[in-house]
Amino acid sequence: MGVVDYLFSEIVLQNQISYSQDLSLKSRWHLPKFEFKWHKIDLLLPLRSWLDNIEITDSVTAHRINNLIPAECPFARKITIFNRTILTIPPLCKLNPVYDNLMALKFRCLTYLAETEEN
Repeated sequence: MGVVDYLFSEIVLQNQISYSQDLSLKSRWHLPKFEFKWHKIDLLLPLRSWLDNIEITDSVTAHRINNLIPAECPFARKITIFNRTILTIPPLCKLNPVYDNLMALKFRCLTYLAETEEN
């Protein structure tokens, strides 16, 4: 329910007018329809594009990046005391907004290393 719809329903309820499809009621209570479009701002877009545009040119860099990025999600833990779960820590990959970009970078490094070892 938008702001205009809310205001319209409040006016109708305060004046005890029932809303119908009658044209006279529509013309009397006509309010312009405003649509508020929220633009999604991605603050991490520069970091994501930087990670996606890293080119692997030598095997030393590929090995360093490969060792730096873990192969699987770091721990997910449940802290229990007397068989009661006190705290649940989700896998950290679900909290990391650039996890997919990091995994793509690791995959590119592994692919580069596999191709250079074949030659």
